[in-house]
Amino acid sequence: MDGDCADLLAPWLPRLRAARHCFVAYSGGLDSTLLLHALHPQLPPGRLTAVHVNHGLSPHADRWQAHCAARCAALGVPLVAERVVVSPAGEGLEQAARAARYRVFEALLGAGDLLLLAHHRDDQVETVLYRLLRGSGPRGLAGMPASRPLGAGTLARPFLTLDRATLDARARALGLDWIEDESNTRVDADRNYLRHELLPRVAARWPAYRARVARSALHCAEADELARQVGREDLAALGERPERRGFSLCLAGFTRLTAERQGNLLRVWLDERGLPVPGHGTVRGVIAELLPARDDAAPLVEFGGGRFRRHRRRLYLEPGEPSTAAPGVILPWDIRHRLPLPGGFTLEAVPGVGGLRVAPGDRFEVRFRRGGERCRPAGRGGSHPLKKVLQEQGLEPWLRDLVPLVFCNGELAAVGDLFLCEGFAAPPDAPGLALRWR
Repeated sequence: MDGDCADLLAPWLPRLRAARHCFVAYSGGLDSTLLLHALHPQLPPGRLTAVHVNHGLSPHADRWQAHCAARCAALGVPLVAERVVVSPAGEGLEQAARAARYRVFEALLGAGDLLLLAHHRDDQVETVLYRLLRGSGPRGLAGMPASRPLGAGTLARPFLTLDRATLDARARALGLDWIEDESNTRVDADRNYLRHELLPRVAARWPAYRARVARSALHCAEADELARQVGREDLAALGERPERRGFSLCLAGFTRLTAERQGNLLRVWLDERGLPVPGHGTVRGVIAELLPARDDAAPLVEFGGGRFRRHRRRLYLEPGEPSTAAPGVILPWDIRHRLPLPGGFTLEAVPGVGGLRVAPGDRFEVRFRRGGERCRPAGRGGSHPLKKVLQEQGLEPWLRDLVPLVFCNGELAAVGDLFLCEGFAAPPDAPGLALRWR
């Protein structure tokens, strides 16, 4: 049996044997069963682990898990079985199950580890056609990559160039047994409709459609890689810099690009920062609505992973959930420790020379803007509206209600790490504290 399976993995064997550890996603179906049996004799003991994710969506889910446990025990392969809760959201049950499954995979992988999935060429064709019908661009139409980073390790699909019929014939010749998921026959699911209703008609008319679609996917992958290279070059030329939250680019350079390169740059920028790439509508919104908006309109375009903003000739990318103001909040602060703040920020005081003057017994607390505050920046003389000083400092408008106002013994001593107030600055050669608002 072992020799009969080795050829299925031949191009991958050096990489498999070089991996620190190999995990195989084992659902118990035909494809993953054959992959497990092909992998098992190629790796030394202790270098292969099967992973079964129990989604709990079928009444037979526990029986399938027991089947996988029994087959792994017979092979002497360790099995990690994880039960997950699938919560359907915007993209439906199938996508929610996939997300839950991949969270399990990502948590398992360490540096140098490989996760092997049994996707084959028919799966690739279905993926490309499904994405085509959803209006995907070149990146989506490139289909599933043969390998890609996942967590600290790498995901790999060694069967991606083989078709379903080849794997089926080999599994039957080897006398393997596997699970038949009853949901695979239901044509109310989009992918199953493609598989059972549409593709048999395509095959009758164009028997070589699998190879042709796979070739088109390769062309799309090449076009997407070229677009990424252009996007990375544009990104490097536009002076990306880290901000208190997220990153920003030179807006003048961005507006000199064509609309096509602007859209490509936005997608590459998000991808390089590990953020979900939004749809065409969001990208068009940045170009057509955010860029031409008035400066005092607080232009904003939100997407699933964050938001784009504009301020002082720079385009900002701010990841995560939106920050909310904290008026009225008062936080006692032991300056020996870092202080967590609203909006995901922190404030810490680092001992050094110069900076904030501190005397024994000083009591510190942090407050936030409520409107109408005044301050006396050190060395400037006189009292000034805090709002105006923050504008002069160039602090982004959406952060002004989040800037920590540091009070010492009831008096405003510092505004974040932007400036110290009169009477609270240590001499340049005396011990003090450097504030860091991050």
